[in-house]
Amino acid sequence: MKNEKIDLGLTGYDELFMSGEEREDRKKPKVEEIFISDLRPFKDHPFRVKEDEEMEQLKKSIHESGVLVPALARPTEDGYELISGHRRMAACAALGLESMPVIVRPMNDEEAVIAMVDSNLQREHLLPSEKAFAYKMKMEAMKAQGKRTDLTSSQLATKLDAASEIGKSAGESRDQVFRYIRLTNLIPEILKMVDEGRIALTPAVELSYLQMFEQNALYRIMERDEVTPSVYQAKLMRQLSREEKLNDAAIEKLISEPKANQKEYVRVPCEQLRRYFPQNATPKQMQETLLRAMDFYRQHSRADKERVAR
Repeated sequence: MKNEKIDLGLTGYDELFMSGEEREDRKKPKVEEIFISDLRPFKDHPFRVKEDEEMEQLKKSIHESGVLVPALARPTEDGYELISGHRRMAACAALGLESMPVIVRPMNDEEAVIAMVDSNLQREHLLPSEKAFAYKMKMEAMKAQGKRTDLTSSQLATKLDAASEIGKSAGESRDQVFRYIRLTNLIPEILKMVDEGRIALTPAVELSYLQMFEQNALYRIMERDEVTPSVYQAKLMRQLSREEKLNDAAIEKLISEPKANQKEYVRVPCEQLRRYFPQNATPKQMQETLLRAMDFYRQHSRADKERVAR
């Protein structure tokens, strides 16, 4: 009769004499104090670590109370790859700390990407470009992982399943996830304009279908003339691109047409106005002062004309 091994789920003889609570405690992730010099940023990490007010608040918190939430990393041949906690690591390094608390957990590439994206999508302020590349990385990881996102079906995950799951975790619709992923097809210069709010998401998605040389031509014209396309203009450009008729002349003609509800601006560089204002004056304060000055000028001009007429 063939001997059969009974798997009790134990990893060593010492576990035979452990209580259930002790076994469960052993399985829990442990927090380790890891040298910052041994931590490596996640490869192609799409989220920026910015020196802004939030970073200053984080530094202050760590200085006063330490790192309250451990980072997450996976072991590598030469140290550890950081999954989440890039801002905490940057803050610790800026404060001169040599180590920080980290949960070390073995993960394959796909698991690491998904964990990295999910942990960062909870941040309040994310740029469109950050969402775009994060969604794309998670989409590719889920497809490579080769499993359903609902885990109740034996079928493999489809592209639409992955997009729906990403949307659920990020509070976005499936279609919105695809829109953001389209932004990864924009040249860096135009994508930066999207991040700066100079181009809205919908026209940016339309522009993402243009060829690279067409996008470069469009960017040169936008910067030169200080204009951006409307949704309608962007759709026409996409259509002309598909027909291989989108050249510099066509772009100039399209983008020069007035847009609905378009506002006209008089742009004066702040550097030219600084000599008339205190050094700490904000652009908004300068604008308000200029408008009051123009009202004053108009009133006095009208009074001068009336005096001459008498």
